[in-house]
Amino acid sequence: MVTHVLFESASGYGLFTVKQQEVIGAKTKEVQDSIQDLHKFGKMVELKSFMPFKSAAHALENINDVSEGICNEYLKNMLELNLPKHSKKSPVVLGVSEKNLAGSIVAALSIECDTSEKSLELIRGVRLHAEKLLKGLETGDVSKAQLGLGHSYSRAKVKFNVNRSDNMIIQAIALLDQLDKDVNTNAMRTREWYGWHFPELAKLVPDSLQYAKCARLIGSKENLTENHVPELAAILDDDETRAKNVLDAARTSMGQDIAEIDLINISNFTDRVVELAEYRKSLTGYLTEKMNLVAPSLTSLIGERVGARLISHAGSLTNLSKYPASTVQILGAEKALFRALKTKGNTPKYGLIYHSTFIGRAGTKNKGRISRYLANKCSIASRIDCFSDVPTAKFGDALRAQVEERLKFFETGEAPTKNSEAMRKVLESIGMDEDDEDDEDEEMSPVEGVSAVPDVMVNPPKKEKKKRKAEEVIELDESEEPPAKVKKSKEEKKKDKEERKKDKKEKKRKEVEEVEEVPVEIEEPPVKVKKSKDKDPEAKLKKKKSKSKLVEAE
Repeated sequence: MVTHVLFESASGYGLFTVKQQEVIGAKTKEVQDSIQDLHKFGKMVELKSFMPFKSAAHALENINDVSEGICNEYLKNMLELNLPKHSKKSPVVLGVSEKNLAGSIVAALSIECDTSEKSLELIRGVRLHAEKLLKGLETGDVSKAQLGLGHSYSRAKVKFNVNRSDNMIIQAIALLDQLDKDVNTNAMRTREWYGWHFPELAKLVPDSLQYAKCARLIGSKENLTENHVPELAAILDDDETRAKNVLDAARTSMGQDIAEIDLINISNFTDRVVELAEYRKSLTGYLTEKMNLVAPSLTSLIGERVGARLISHAGSLTNLSKYPASTVQILGAEKALFRALKTKGNTPKYGLIYHSTFIGRAGTKNKGRISRYLANKCSIASRIDCFSDVPTAKFGDALRAQVEERLKFFETGEAPTKNSEAMRKVLESIGMDEDDEDDEDEEMSPVEGVSAVPDVMVNPPKKEKKKRKAEEVIELDESEEPPAKVKKSKEEKKKDKEERKKDKKEKKRKEVEEVEEVPVEIEEPPVKVKKSKDKDPEAKLKKKKSKSKLVEAE
């Protein structure tokens, strides 16, 4: 049964003693109603102690610890001061609302904690009547403290690094995809609308943005003259021949006439299309800058558009870095994966990384291989970008070169460089090679030009000698190959065996001759002499006489 209840409020920690509690009929309507009644609930619990927070920052620190399930020193001291000692006659059971916090209290203070529905009902009643149960608080103080602490807690959770905000990338790539759809839809609508008046312009100007600009410039085809040719040429990439073709087509066009009010609406709509296209270009530049700040290695490896889609699909750069390469490979093809698992078919080879140029350049047989290899490199690049203090694009360039070499390997069979060698070169280029130790500075002796050699270096111990030998072996040039072994014929091998046998026999014969003969003395075993049990002959005579006397007496 619960004896005490811990209440964590925005103002401080409250400890209540449980006087009486209904165990059997806890879920009945009468008991539930009694919790809402302050007069009845006041008889069930009594305030033992209340420790308010010192400031708003102190309150935020404690609430963060409570949400993470940490029993800090402030709460620990409060419980140690106010809770009685546990014994068999009077056990102490503390009711806590958070399970993680209950576990940390048990580990820190060895106090039995309860997080069942009975404890939660009591805490709910305390929270309902907190303003009147907690001493020293006026009406409205608890709600004000909750509002202020709620804002500060949310603000602390939402904080992020401004220079490395992947949330902006997620929003930018989503808006960019939407703009692509909108620009294409509006451009098609412009062609259909203006095509009634000037249908020949669609074939002469296939680009959607250039078509919208030309429609805005031309307006009514009857007003198009040779004075408009330079402006048309500027829109059409300085191509005067195309501009003259547009002029000739306008003079012989079969389109119908259009009213001025319709031309005004068409020109307004083309203005919107041009503005959307220009905003799309500026948004693309913004996305490129953000990706170079947040994930430079991933951007240089796979491009800003595909990298941004991977981050957006994963939710954040941290989540993407935690994914294995197999998950990155099929990221974006979840429907096809589960369909294949359900129907027991072939699983997809790639997801969002299919939009990369590497998979398009690979052959049909090697698309699965290069997608697996590219996903591996994307996983490495995302982890470097996420967990490095100073992100750089050099790792991404090295990984991109490795993918290029892998493509060549599939085509020509040329062996690519190993990942360890590529990473070592990058570390050396940016001055972060931790494997190479700096040489120790030589201590100069009092005499100029003579270096003082320490005693340890004159007579180095065995361990240092072994280390030096190992270093010398490592420093050997790999280009120096060992001498090639000459293959022997079977007859030569037999001759070698016979010579070895002869050498062994001669060695044994010499050893036998060199052994000197040593005389061996044989010791004879000592002869055992039987000793009589009776040492004196007189004793034997006495025994015989005594036996004869006994016989006569009988």
